Amino acid sequence: MIFRSKRVPKTNSIELPGCEPIPILYEDRSVIAVDKPRGWMLVPHSWQKTNRNLQAAVTSSIAARDFWARSRNLKFLRHVHRLDADTTGILLFAKSPGAVETFSDLFEGRKMEKTYLAVVVDPGKDTLKGGHQTEWSCRVKLAPDPRNPGKMKVDARNGKESETHFKILETAGKFTLVEAKPVTGRTHQIRMHLLESGLPIVGDELYGKREGKLPLGLRAIKLAYMDPFTGKRVAIFAPAEEFLEEFGFGQ
Repeated sequence: MIFRSKRVPKTNSIELPGCEPIPILYEDRSVIAVDKPRGWMLVPHSWQKTNRNLQAAVTSSIAARDFWARSRNLKFLRHVHRLDADTTGILLFAKSPGAVETFSDLFEGRKMEKTYLAVVVDPGKDTLKGGHQTEWSCRVKLAPDPRNPGKMKVDARNGKESETHFKILETAGKFTLVEAKPVTGRTHQIRMHLLESGLPIVGDELYGKREGKLPLGLRAIKLAYMDPFTGKRVAIFAPAEEFLEEFGFGQ
């Protein structure tokens, strides 16, 4: 007589000790995409000064064989790109070192289609720098600011090439909703390019100013690519309704 073990149903979220479950938006044999909440950093795994290091927390949870990981027989999970600590939305993890390298190459080769929503203070008509109105691109070069660790600055001479395409979607009250499609992936790129366009993101304490108690108005809502292993197109979406309502849109 042959006994077959029952397949353990997978959870639809990453369940880390002491925090709300992190929703899984997409999963296949190579990757897991999650909806990253605010407040989670993606600093190097060796840096343990904060208990909000998402990579360290995921690695520890896998090592502890927590159910979400055990049900998938996961032994490895590593992020292949980064979101700022207060940016929410799609974050892609790879299930093997080989997949990390392969998907990192997609990002570095500009073969990932990335779409964000950004909330800015309504600039009023014809006030964007350069005379742009509803659609424009920003290509200013960016570099770390040596005088302010952790910040970036515009550096036409020594900065790295950066490119983001923007489109104004709608206005609600004093806020305007902007679609951002970064071509490159520099640190704080969307935040810096909107600032350079005269449109600092709402809640951006680093480059703008707080708007009451509102958080950073930036969310990654779409990631699309040709799967390097299957050749099929993959499009991953993150829900936007709560984000929009938080800033007065869609009401």
